[in-house]
Amino acid sequence: MATTLAPANKPKTSAMIASFADPGQKTSPAPFGHALAKAAEADQRIVGLTADLGKYTDMHIFARQHPDRFFQMGMAEQLLFGAAAGMAQTGLIPFASTYSVFAARRAYDFLCLDIAEPNLNVNIVGGLPGLTTGYGPSHQATEDMAIFRGMPNLTIVDPCDSVDIEQAVPQLAASDGPTYLRLLRGNVPTVLDEYDYTFELGKAKVLRGGTDVVLVSSGLMTMRALQAAQALEAHKVDAAVVHTPTIKPFDSATVLAELAGDRLALTLENHTVVGGLFETVASAVVTAGLNKRVVPIGLPDAFLDAGALPTLHDRYGLSVARIVGKVLAELG
Repeated sequence: MATTLAPANKPKTSAMIASFADPGQKTSPAPFGHALAKAAEADQRIVGLTADLGKYTDMHIFARQHPDRFFQMGMAEQLLFGAAAGMAQTGLIPFASTYSVFAARRAYDFLCLDIAEPNLNVNIVGGLPGLTTGYGPSHQATEDMAIFRGMPNLTIVDPCDSVDIEQAVPQLAASDGPTYLRLLRGNVPTVLDEYDYTFELGKAKVLRGGTDVVLVSSGLMTMRALQAAQALEAHKVDAAVVHTPTIKPFDSATVLAELAGDRLALTLENHTVVGGLFETVASAVVTAGLNKRVVPIGLPDAFLDAGALPTLHDRYGLSVARIVGKVLAELG
């Protein structure tokens, strides 16, 4: 029987869409919007489009600073991507934003045939990826990477924080072919500035070393992996963290180098364990002929509940406490 969250005390809207940032954590407001506006100052070819979701994908920052290069397409995602493709054909560099569920489910064919097949420089910006809202399956894009990984020519980026987003935007604009960015919006945590980190499209980075466990992560789960690694120190467990912001093309060389040896290996992703980071890593391991077990931490192959975001993250194993518990259980 399906479970539900406290029907007698329905969460308020603010709880349903609560930020995944921890209380008191350092954050940056609308990093994507500000980064895109800044990139557009340096490159007049950059334009911004949205499907009635400018405020909710931080595209409104760009619209305010570059109103002559902003296009509101209304609630018509197929039109959004078709128009973006036409603009790219003329030499412009479009960034087209909507929710991830609408890009992956509703407008897949337009993205595939209008953008990916001709290999156009169109940058798809998907809000609410994975479990970043409590609104339920209609808005939870838990399978977006699984849907998009099979699309030829498409680059997929799953950023951890504001640093990743700010540095990724100009690189996406400069890259050939289409890209899909799993957007973190609003007040986004700033985490990677403490790890001598720079985003490089197509590259994974080792953020910390460790002798007992290696955590391979992407997206907001890299933040959780770093927090879990710190918490594991109290249990005398030394955990390494490898951040893989680019899911496709995947930096197998860096990841496989960290998976060599006898350390416990886990993947952490804000996505179903079907078709995302776990299966990307597992495929690389098998292809390379490594005799290595990899343990997935991710969302189940199911439609998820609606409710308050912190409760859902704990329920589905994405909280730091659940990660630490999983690692300790695997270590026995």
